[in-house]
Amino acid sequence: MQVDWTIYLTFLGVGVILLLPRESKNMIRWVALLTGVCALLVALKNYFDYNAWVNAEVAAHGSLSDGFKQIANVPWIPALNVNYHLAVDGISFPLVVLNGFVCVTGILFSWNIETRVKEFFAFFLTLIAGVYGVFLAMDLFLLFVFYELAIIPKYFVIAIWGSTRKEYGAMKLVLYSFVGSALVFIGILAVYASAGGQTFDILELAKHPISRDVQIWVFPLIFVGFAVLAGMWPFHTWAPTGHVAAPTAASMLLAGVVMKLGSYGCFRGAMLLMPEGLEYWKWWIAWLAIIGIVYGAAVALVQKDFKFIIGYSSVSHMGFVLLGLATLNLAGMSGAFLQMFSHGIVASLLFAVVGRMVYDRTHTRQLDELGGLAKVIPFACVTFVIGGAASMGLPGFSGFVAEYQILVGAFQMHPVLALAAGISIPLTVAYILNANDKVFMERDQPAGSGGHGHGHDGGEHSHPALPPISLPERAAAIILMALLVIVGLYPSIMLNMIKANVDVFLRGAR
Repeated sequence: MQVDWTIYLTFLGVGVILLLPRESKNMIRWVALLTGVCALLVALKNYFDYNAWVNAEVAAHGSLSDGFKQIANVPWIPALNVNYHLAVDGISFPLVVLNGFVCVTGILFSWNIETRVKEFFAFFLTLIAGVYGVFLAMDLFLLFVFYELAIIPKYFVIAIWGSTRKEYGAMKLVLYSFVGSALVFIGILAVYASAGGQTFDILELAKHPISRDVQIWVFPLIFVGFAVLAGMWPFHTWAPTGHVAAPTAASMLLAGVVMKLGSYGCFRGAMLLMPEGLEYWKWWIAWLAIIGIVYGAAVALVQKDFKFIIGYSSVSHMGFVLLGLATLNLAGMSGAFLQMFSHGIVASLLFAVVGRMVYDRTHTRQLDELGGLAKVIPFACVTFVIGGAASMGLPGFSGFVAEYQILVGAFQMHPVLALAAGISIPLTVAYILNANDKVFMERDQPAGSGGHGHGHDGGEHSHPALPPISLPERAAAIILMALLVIVGLYPSIMLNMIKANVDVFLRGAR
């Protein structure tokens, strides 16, 4: 099976779920899980085949001439010259695999859902299929269709199964997304017109010269339109609100893969097609990314809601992705694409801890109302420590490799950029350690508190008889933690193919 079967298998899973009676909740869960696992296995099989091919090509020729593996290219809407064109390279492949892992672990973390189970998993898998489609589409119109398909189910998942002003969070996400989509669509039409209305094919458009004047005004339309979903400052405000409102699996998807649709779209829809526009706007992108990095980390440090901390953390870490893309050098851009994968895993893991392991058991996310949970649910504490270590960029985890590459690339672009981005590092350490202390460590009871604080056994007394971490939760968390360590200790499993394909892009851009 080629990697496009990730799309077809996922849609097939949606169809089977829709045919099942809504009372068969366990059957629906198992069908969803089987669908996610099958699609992930297809993705992994093709990923390792591609990685072996890239290594062989680089060993034989020193570089890649063209990193794309064609999958399908047939007419879809001939009147508009729209083709069903799917292809994959070393930039999109890690994101395809990321989507598969987040899908499987998100289903495991959603095993406890009892309300409208059939609809939840149907929406969930539809979103996953849309994300697979975005990462594989090589036709701008097709990419846009898959992009919208991935956005629409988010509204229903948050509005129906969410919490904490869920309707507001869902509506804000959709409004921001559709405004961004409108900008992208205008930009796509401008690119199509500039190519003489002959094709939407990304690879063909990349060969077609677009005048510098057109690039300068069209580039920000497409880049900013996609960057809204990537959480770029100052268009980031939907992200923390949406994360907090979403149920656990939706938070994992939103931070883990949906925000990556934005940064991936920035590259594939704007940077690849308009190199002169990119050169003109790169400093603006870099400084907006720096602001997002530092602002997200600083705001996370003062939050009192556990989930808002991770929400603003995502804004900060996605800023690193945008900064890496703006560097236009091998180190920075390779780090950006590795950071997309790394942050996808880190964010999924941390949102799982906050939403499923802590909030669903204690029914609060306020730091002042938590404490001592390490004694009651120690597995959650261990999971948060490992996810937090990866988020802080400690050596041995994927986050270290990714952020180090980005900072090196930023330094090569201009040392001040690296120094400015580095401000976020102590802030990240501070908010992760603060959250860990407030949520999981015991606190001394203040004198005269009348028992409302946490005493020596505050964790047990304040949170008696919390349900233990279930087997599906443990399995999902272990999968995500293992990925952080494997990629951290053996980054070449992804970095080789990423660097080879970034090199192809940079040679073309010059």
